[in-house]
Amino acid sequence: MAHDLLPVTEPSLKFPCNSPAPAKRSFSSSLNRFVDELRIAFSRIEAFVQDWSPFLLVVSYFVFSTCLYMICSPGLISCFWFIYLTTNFYIAASTVVEAVMSITPCRDARKAVRKVAENNWVFPTPDDDLLVLDLLIVAYLPNEKGIIMDRILYALETIVYPKHKIRINVVYNTPVAIEPLETEIADLTAIHPHLRVIKVPGSTSKADNLNYFFTLDTGSDVIAVYDCDHYPHPYGPRWAIERFMSDPKIDIVQGRCVVFNSKASFLAAMIAVEFDKIYAVSHPGRAATWGFGLFAGSNGYWRAPLLRELKMDGEMLTEDIDSSLRAVSRGAYTVHDLNVVSYELAPTTMPAFWKQRLRWAQGWAQASLKHLILTINKPACGKRNFTERFGLLSLLGIREMSYYFVSQYCCLVASIILLNFPTTSHALVRLLFFQYPVAYWLFIISVICLIGTLVITDRVKSEFISARMIIIFSVTFPFYLILSAVIGLYGHARQVCKYTSWNPTPRS
Repeated sequence: MAHDLLPVTEPSLKFPCNSPAPAKRSFSSSLNRFVDELRIAFSRIEAFVQDWSPFLLVVSYFVFSTCLYMICSPGLISCFWFIYLTTNFYIAASTVVEAVMSITPCRDARKAVRKVAENNWVFPTPDDDLLVLDLLIVAYLPNEKGIIMDRILYALETIVYPKHKIRINVVYNTPVAIEPLETEIADLTAIHPHLRVIKVPGSTSKADNLNYFFTLDTGSDVIAVYDCDHYPHPYGPRWAIERFMSDPKIDIVQGRCVVFNSKASFLAAMIAVEFDKIYAVSHPGRAATWGFGLFAGSNGYWRAPLLRELKMDGEMLTEDIDSSLRAVSRGAYTVHDLNVVSYELAPTTMPAFWKQRLRWAQGWAQASLKHLILTINKPACGKRNFTERFGLLSLLGIREMSYYFVSQYCCLVASIILLNFPTTSHALVRLLFFQYPVAYWLFIISVICLIGTLVITDRVKSEFISARMIIIFSVTFPFYLILSAVIGLYGHARQVCKYTSWNPTPRS
C-alpha cells in the first residue's frame, strides 16, 4: 500500500549509475563543442583566404604580364613601350604644371604673413567678430593613449584664439575603459571651461565619432577636424578663420600638414619630403589648375552646416576623401591655405607604412569608383566646367590607372631582361630608358618635370626638411614610384576581395 502512495514520476527523477541519460547529455555537449570548433576553424580559413587572396592576385598579375610580353612580337612591344612612356610623361607633365600653379598660392600666403607681421601680429578681423570654432581632436584611445594627454594640453595652452570663440572637443572611443587616463582627461574640463570631452558610445571608427558629434547642437560656425597625432600651429586656426572671413563663398579650408619626425628614420624623412610635395605644392596647385580642392582628413576646416549635413560615410575606408568629393558634387568651394599649418607623425617602419598606405590605396579605389561619375554628371548646384571635369578624371581615373601603366612598364622591361639579359651597365641603361628613339625625349622631359617639381618643393620646404633629403628623394623616386604602383595594385586587389580587416597603427 505504501508503494501505491509514491508519485508516479519519482522513479524518473533518479538515475542509476548505469543510466544512459548522462551519456546523452555528454554527447550533446561534445557535439556543440565540435560545432563551435568547426565554426572557428572555418573563420580562420576564411580570414586566411581573405588575407592572402589579394597577394596572390598581385603576384599572378605580374607573372602573367611578364610572360605575355615574352611572347609578343617586337612591333607590339614597341607599341606598348610608347603607350607606357607617354602615360608616365603625362603624369610627370601634369605634376609640374600643378607645381608651377602652386607658386601663386605660396606667394599669397607669404604676403599675408608679412602684412600681419608688419601690423604687430594684429589680424584683420577683430576678436569679437570672429566665427565660433569647434576644434575636434578625434581619437581611438587604445591606439593613442600615449599621446592624447600631450595633444590636449598643447591645444589648450598653445593655440592663439579668443577663448570665448573656440571650444576644444576631444571626441574618442574605446572598447574597454582605460583608467586613470579617462578620468584625468575628464577632470581637465573643470580647469579649462572651453574644453569638452565626449566619449562616443558604441563607436568603432573615426566616422562614428564624427557623426555622433555632428548630432550635437554646439552652436559653432566652423568645425575643424584633427587626428590625435597632430600639433596645430598656434596661429593655424586663426589663419583658417581669417580665410573664411575674407570670402563668404569659401566652404572648406584645407591646411598644410607637415611631418615633424623626419629624423626618426630614413623612411620618415622620405615621407616628410613627400608630404611637403603634396600639401605645399600638389594640393594648392591642383586647386589652382583644375578648380577644385580636397579635404585631406585632418587640419581641415568646414562650414558647420555643410559638414553636419554631409556627415561621414562609415562604409568608406577613406571617409575624408569621400566627404570631400561629395562636397565637390554639391559645388562646394575648397581652398588650400599654406598658413594653416599642422604638424604630424609619419610611420617610421616599413610595416607601419605598408599598412597605412594599403588602407589609403583601397580607400582611394573605393572613392574613385564611387565618384568617377562626377566627370560626366550634372552637379547638384552651380556649374562644372570642362577644366574641372578633366581634373576629376585625372585624379579619379588616370591616377588610379597609372598604377597599371607603371607596373606594366616594369613587366615589359623584366620580359626583355629575361630574354636578352644586358651584359654591360650601358646596355642596361639603354634597355631601361632609351630602347627607342622617342624614348630619349620622353625620358628627358619627364626627368626635367621631376626636377622642376622638386625645385619648387625646395622653395617651400618645411623646417624639418633639408636639401639633402630632397636630393635623396629625387634619386630614389623611381623606386618610390614602383612601390606606390605595387601598393595601388594591392589596394585594388583588396577592394576586389572586399577586404575589411584593418587595425590602427599604435602611436607614441
